[in-house]
Amino acid sequence: MLQNIPGYRPGTYVIDGSHSNVTFSVRHMMVAKVRGEIEGLEGTIVLAEQPEASSITATVDPSTINTKNADRDTHLRSGDFFATEEHPEWTFTSTGARVEGDDLYIDGELQLRGVTKPVSLLVEFGGIGPDTWGNTRAGASARTRIKRSDFGITWNVAIESGGVMLSDDIDIEIEISAIQQAPVAA
Repeated sequence: MLQNIPGYRPGTYVIDGSHSNVTFSVRHMMVAKVRGEIEGLEGTIVLAEQPEASSITATVDPSTINTKNADRDTHLRSGDFFATEEHPEWTFTSTGARVEGDDLYIDGELQLRGVTKPVSLLVEFGGIGPDTWGNTRAGASARTRIKRSDFGITWNVAIESGGVMLSDDIDIEIEISAIQQAPVAA
């Protein structure tokens, strides 16, 4: 699968933050999901001659969190959750790529709130091709599930009907559009 990517073009690609995003959802009150977005996705993707040797580094700014509720967003930025003043950046650094059946995974290390844990992103490769501005653009979608407790985020409230206000599982979805950079002259 990694050897037969249509239009594959090795090189360095920079994530286009205006066409990329990170969204998440968490079960709330054990009956519904709350969704949000974290802006400021930046990073670099290096597509190697051998695709499995490619790498990704990316960051987001957790202070940009937006769940469409200002009070909730302020609480999420606080020490109960993301402590954004002390931890103003989250990072993902890939450690490898693998294929399982028809699925492509990018494995890596996620650093969130000062804690680093391994994660695997299930990736859907969108393709590589020209955009309307003369650039070569690569696109992909990815998703993963993490446990917030793994990153030291344990705030919760018991609810009368049983259970807790927030689930431990957080579903994360990422949309990436990246632009190939011109090779640097030697």
